[in-house]
Amino acid sequence: MIVEADLVKQLKDSKTRSKAFEVLVNTYKQKLYWQIRRIVLNHDDADDVLQNTFIKVFRNIDGFNSQSKLHTWMYRIATNEALTFLRVKSKKTGWSDGVMQDKMIENLRADVYFDGDEIQLQLQKAIATLPEKQKLVFQMKYFEELKYTEISEILETSVGGLKASYHLAVKKLEAYLKD
Repeated sequence: MIVEADLVKQLKDSKTRSKAFEVLVNTYKQKLYWQIRRIVLNHDDADDVLQNTFIKVFRNIDGFNSQSKLHTWMYRIATNEALTFLRVKSKKTGWSDGVMQDKMIENLRADVYFDGDEIQLQLQKAIATLPEKQKLVFQMKYFEELKYTEISEILETSVGGLKASYHLAVKKLEAYLKD
């Protein structure tokens, strides 16, 4: 088990930075990949965003002040990178958010890395209909099983607001899946 405080210390020391960064990547790459993948839905896009996330972490580790946990700081970076990626992709293609989500769901069906069945595909379609914040809260709580306090740090919002967003998201998903 890695102690985050020790890892941060090693990341900030030029003598131990490379080895510590290797440990960081190996420790967090899978969790961050899935956080990103649930936002961008595509494997190749998720890999690109993950790489950008780790580059940002590496470049900005000296500015990390340990007021939050390292993993929540990295989740925030990953989430912001994924959302930025989608905004840029939307602008490049000229698609609205709705069209963009529809295209991403269509591509998910053909994605060789997606091993889900029809039910999981329907769930992804339902999640795609949620407003951005509700979608993020639902994904972090349901898939990542993060605590509201952790999500609060990542999204920089109140726990009460998160609970309300999650509750609304669940109600909307239930309604969508019943139809």
